[in-house]
Amino acid sequence: MGNPKHTEVSVARQSPQRPDADEPELDDVDDTAESDTATVSAEAARALWDELRIDPVEIALPAGTGYTLRAYRPARELTPTDVAERDQDDPFLARRQVVEEDEDDETVVILDEEVAQEFAESDEEDGKARRGKADDEDAEAAAEDEDEAGDEEVPVFLSHRGKLLLFKTPESLVSFIRSGAPNDLSQLDSWSELSERVEPADIAPLDEDIYELDLVVENLRGGHDTWDPTLLIEAGEVARDLAYALRLPAVLDMLSAGSSLDDLDEALRATVDGGVGGFFGRRRLKKIGAQTASLGWRTIVGKISAVVDWRD
Repeated sequence: MGNPKHTEVSVARQSPQRPDADEPELDDVDDTAESDTATVSAEAARALWDELRIDPVEIALPAGTGYTLRAYRPARELTPTDVAERDQDDPFLARRQVVEEDEDDETVVILDEEVAQEFAESDEEDGKARRGKADDEDAEAAAEDEDEAGDEEVPVFLSHRGKLLLFKTPESLVSFIRSGAPNDLSQLDSWSELSERVEPADIAPLDEDIYELDLVVENLRGGHDTWDPTLLIEAGEVARDLAYALRLPAVLDMLSAGSSLDDLDEALRATVDGGVGGFFGRRRLKKIGAQTASLGWRTIVGKISAVVDWRD
């Protein structure tokens, strides 16, 4: 027998199969699916807030960052937050109230009752003619002003007894909403529906509803060249809303028309708008003292921080 023949069998090494260029890789498919899911979730959350006319808000203060809610409604539909208890806790406000009460209690004593009666009758007769027409005009004007004021939409926050409720996590905010605890937003007709439908994932404020009050003072201290118009304009907007909703007259006065901080706000808006107005806006900014602006805003941030009730 001869030697058996060795038959060579060549095995072709198969190269790894490459995916078709037109077919997405698995990782890309997963990323796309996650992106689509996130988009759908964000759209659903936005639809919820738009339907109920309430918005989640994020506010950063020196003590931390928290979430809350804000809505706008006609003034006639809202009961303002009750600040009686808050003001009693403020020694400066309490002292001022005592002084005002003492002034109101002052009376003028006239010893001669007959003379007093003559003066009273004379004043009444002289004033009747003048008061008649004036009272009618004043009453009509007051009614018109009241109607206009009642139709104006004003801000209301998730607050209670003059305190802004801030929550450090979306979960804690949703837990509070569902708890049925008293708050100033519960007077809204859409509140009960929100408490039934809201989820932590829905607490996703829009960019324009995120406010960084903790950065304002430092930004102003940096000088005119470093001022951030968007940061400062948005801070002014939320500060006005909070001052109105939480009944902080001192803050409203500091931001009222004609004040130095209002001038700062208008000049910043002009620079953002650009054009000729932007040129004049930049000139106006140079006339506003950085130290004055930063001190004013430090006071505002301090007053707002003093009426915050932090919730974990």
